[in-house]
Amino acid sequence: MSNPSITLSLLLLIPLSAKLSSSRVFLSIDCGTSDTYTDLLSIKWVGDGDYIHTGETHPTDTNLFPVQLPRWASTLRAFPDLCKSCYTIPVPGGGKILVRAKFYYGNYDGKSSLPTFALNFDANMWGVLTFAADSPILIKEAIYVVDGDVTSVCVAQVEEGQVPFINAIDVRSLDSGMYGNVDSSRALFNMKRTAFGAPGVVRFPDDVYDRIWLPASITGGLALQSDTSMMHVNITDKPPASVLQNALSFDNVSDTITFLFDTFMTYTNFPPYQSVIEICITNSSGPLYIRSTNDSTLPLIISAMEIFTISDPLSNGTNAKDVEALKLLQHQFDELQAWAGDPCLPIYYNWEWVKCSSDQTTPRITSLDLSSMDLSGVLPDFSAMDALESIDLHNNSFSGIIPDFFGNFPNLNELNLADNYFSGPIPSSLTNNNNITLHFSGNQKLCQSYNCATLAEKKKKKKSNGNKIGMIFAILISILLIYN
Repeated sequence: MSNPSITLSLLLLIPLSAKLSSSRVFLSIDCGTSDTYTDLLSIKWVGDGDYIHTGETHPTDTNLFPVQLPRWASTLRAFPDLCKSCYTIPVPGGGKILVRAKFYYGNYDGKSSLPTFALNFDANMWGVLTFAADSPILIKEAIYVVDGDVTSVCVAQVEEGQVPFINAIDVRSLDSGMYGNVDSSRALFNMKRTAFGAPGVVRFPDDVYDRIWLPASITGGLALQSDTSMMHVNITDKPPASVLQNALSFDNVSDTITFLFDTFMTYTNFPPYQSVIEICITNSSGPLYIRSTNDSTLPLIISAMEIFTISDPLSNGTNAKDVEALKLLQHQFDELQAWAGDPCLPIYYNWEWVKCSSDQTTPRITSLDLSSMDLSGVLPDFSAMDALESIDLHNNSFSGIIPDFFGNFPNLNELNLADNYFSGPIPSSLTNNNNITLHFSGNQKLCQSYNCATLAEKKKKKKSNGNKIGMIFAILISILLIYN
C-alpha cells in the first residue's frame, strides 16, 4: 500500500526537444462491451471478454452531467459475487508499464448510491476508491515493473453490499530508463500531471506513451510558447515536445511559485537558461517553493510537473509453485476460471477457495476447498502445492482413481473425498498414513485396498456363473429341437 506522506515531483523547465520512442504494449480495454473501435485520438479500443471470466455488464447513463463523456463511460462491468475480481492482461517480456483504471458510475444499478471499493494490481494494494457526487469520472494511474508476462488489475469489496465496478483499463509500455529515480521494487501512483501554459490537454499521439498532461495556469504567470526548432534533449522520462514547447514565466525575478502538499519527496537540479532538464527535489515537508536564484537576472520559468506517491516495497506474490499448480486446476475445470490475480495477496483478498500462510512476502497455500463446486472429471497433478494442510473435494463429481500423490503431501492432515465418483482402490500411501484424516464415504465404486481383490473375484465369479447358465440354456434348446 502506498505511503501517503511520500510523493515524487518532476519539474520540466525551458523546453527545446524530446526524443520519443515507440511503445511495446499499447492496449485500451473498454469494460462491459464486446465492441472494437477507434476513438478520436486514433486509439484502438477492444472489448474485455479476453481478459476476464466473471462479472456482469451494464450500460450507464451518460446524460447525468452537462459534459460529453468518452465512449468507454457508456458501459461497465460490475462484480457482485466475488471478493476480488481481476483482469489478466498480457505484458510480453514484462518491463515497466503505465496502467490507468477508469471509473464512471452512471447510476447503472438505479440506486443513485456511489459505492466504495478497493483497487489492486498483482499482489499489491493500489488504494480504496471513493467517488465525489459532483465529479463524473475517476481515473487512477500507476507505474510499475512487471516481472513476468502478465499483470492483473483487480477491484475488490471492502464493505458488504458495496459492488465494485470498472469501465476501462489502459496499459502502456514505458522505456526501462523512465522514472528511474525510484527503484523497481516500488510503484509510482500519479497524483498530478500538469503542462503549464499549454492551450489544452496533451496526450497521445503527441505523447507516444499516452500520459495525460492537463493544462494549468498560475495567477500572474505569463504563458510562453517556443517556436525554436526542437533538438535532442537527454531527459530519461521523455516528456513530449508539445509539453516542452509551452511554459509559464513571470515579470519579476523575485516572483515565486508555491505548491502546497502535506509532505513530499523530490530531487533537484536547476537547468541553464534555454535548455531543458528534469528537476527532482527532495523535501521532508511542504510547501514547495520555486524561485530564481539570488544571482539570476531572469525570472523563473516552468513547463510541466508530475507528482507521484511512492508505494511500499511491492510483494513478490504467492509462491510460484503454488500458482502454477492452481493454473492446472483452472485449466482442467472451467468453473474455477472466474478467479484471477494473486491467489493470496493482498492480505484479506485471497481467493475464496484457498487459505494461505501468514507470510506476506511469498505466502504458501495451506488449504484447498473445492467442495460443492459442481466439478467433474479427473484431477490433475497438483502435488507441487506441498504446503497444503487440508484438501476438501467433497460433494462434486470427480472420477477416476484416487491419485497416489495425495499421500505424499508432507503437511497434509485432512483429506475429504466424500460424495464423488472415485473408483478403484484407495492408495496405500493414504491408508498407511496415520497423519491424514481421510473421508471417502459416498464413492460407490471405491474399495479399500484389502477388499478390492475380493470384490474383483466376486465380479469374476458372477460373470462366470452367468456364462454357465447361458451355455446350459443353449444346450437345452438344442436337445429340444433335435427331439422334436
